Amino acid sequence: MEGSGIAVLEPNSVTGPVPAPVPTTNAWGKASSSSPWKTCQAPAPCSLEDVMSEELAKELQEEEKETFQKLTAGSGPDFLAAQTDDLDVSDDLLLAQMLQREFDLEHDQMLRMEEKKVNGDSRVTISFENYRMVHPAETEDSSGSDEDLDTPEDAWEQDTPATVPKRGYTGRGQNMVTKHDAKICGQKNSARMMQFPPDFHSGDSVGMVLPNHVYNTLKVHSYKEDHRSHRVHDKKEISTAEQAIDPKTRLLLYKLVNAEILECINGSISTGKEACVFHAFGGKMGDLLVPNECAIKVFKTTLNEFRTRDRYIKEDFRFKDRFSKLNPRKIIKLWAEKEMHNLNRMRRAGIPCPEVVLLRKHILVMSFIGQNQQPAKKLKDIQLSADQWQQAYAQCLDLMCRMYRDCHLIHADLSEYNMLWHNGQIWFIDVSQSVEPQHPHALEFLYRDCRNVYQFFTSKGVPNVLRPHELFNKVSDMDIKAGEDKDCLAQIQTYEKKEEYLSQGMSRENFAFDYFFERSKLQQEAQKAKEDGNSEDDNDET
Repeated sequence: MEGSGIAVLEPNSVTGPVPAPVPTTNAWGKASSSSPWKTCQAPAPCSLEDVMSEELAKELQEEEKETFQKLTAGSGPDFLAAQTDDLDVSDDLLLAQMLQREFDLEHDQMLRMEEKKVNGDSRVTISFENYRMVHPAETEDSSGSDEDLDTPEDAWEQDTPATVPKRGYTGRGQNMVTKHDAKICGQKNSARMMQFPPDFHSGDSVGMVLPNHVYNTLKVHSYKEDHRSHRVHDKKEISTAEQAIDPKTRLLLYKLVNAEILECINGSISTGKEACVFHAFGGKMGDLLVPNECAIKVFKTTLNEFRTRDRYIKEDFRFKDRFSKLNPRKIIKLWAEKEMHNLNRMRRAGIPCPEVVLLRKHILVMSFIGQNQQPAKKLKDIQLSADQWQQAYAQCLDLMCRMYRDCHLIHADLSEYNMLWHNGQIWFIDVSQSVEPQHPHALEFLYRDCRNVYQFFTSKGVPNVLRPHELFNKVSDMDIKAGEDKDCLAQIQTYEKKEEYLSQGMSRENFAFDYFFERSKLQQEAQKAKEDGNSEDDNDET
């Protein structure tokens, strides 16, 4: 083209004619084409001027538009099959466009059904218009025909339910139809199935006659499942139960790892009614070195499994003013703090127990009792010889006395489940419920510990095991008389009640009700004895 500055290439000036494809032979010696569909012919040579011509582009666009209009003249698999008989199906692009359109129509149909199911009879509706896959070249006629896809084909074959007027019936005699007709109610119930929550898969109820009792059962079940799913989801988000960790706890653990206090957190060691214990490798905390292996105790934020937790912390003077039963997370925080203080007190007294590393809300990091990620076994799981069992019993008795006298603590949950055997020695764990002797129920907890120790070591064949009341007297330096558990507990409760009066600065005489009640009782007995004595004197005189 002159004056345009564009060099026009003639067909054979530079590039030359395009060579025809060379036929190849397959393994049987027959000629094969490079296309798997059919033999492709070499394209005719053309110049760059023809390629860049706008008229040629318009002609190609018109041909493509006419071809697609033939496709969009109808819909459905029958139409697709009829059109493919007349069209050249060797074009992969054309087949892809035809299949894509069928997929788009089906997708739009499902969206319309879901939209109708979600909205129901609500005045405020939700539209899925932005998610529809309508082809841009689709004409108004073809899009209008898609409205018939909202109604399944079987729906047109159904019998339309009879319209019942406000009076509740129509017709007379044998032809009377009331609003309670089984067929009419069944068809209405089938239509109401679309009002169930979206997550409830009710299936295709079109054409069904659903009895009232079936519909009511499905309705109640759908609402129960919907409420249960919300409740379970909320519980998982805000609670720590079993071996699951809620997002807040997970964030605290991530912070410990990012601060290099912990190197990594491994799997779960044990799971109890109040906490889950995980193994972790220690890092460093400022100038202090964290133990190489640590135990992370994550207290559960749900109180379902340990509902009597407040009994151990409510009357403890160290936490009495901070106790709040209305907030479970505050209770858990106090529970973890209580175990930290108890462990520190026991460590200072030289009692074998885990060493506290740090406390973060309801997460307590301690030293790991074990070796090579293998935790020390509990007494209930260990196998020892007779001499070792005798040694373990002697250690347990000594630790109970030292814990009561030196630490001023009572374990309150001592059993074979909370005693570990490591390096030939007994270790006490799980002291979050431990209380001081001044607790109103401290002596009851101590007697229960003595009974658990007696039952366990007796089952292991240890000789000369002290009975519960004897062990109780040895630890507490009291003197309760032998008897059944009920009698011993009654003596202990009487003593606790007396100690409670004394701790409040009261004596029996100063406590008004008991004092006057006992005084009146003694006066009545004296008066009765006096009357009995006078009656005997009168009889003697007569």
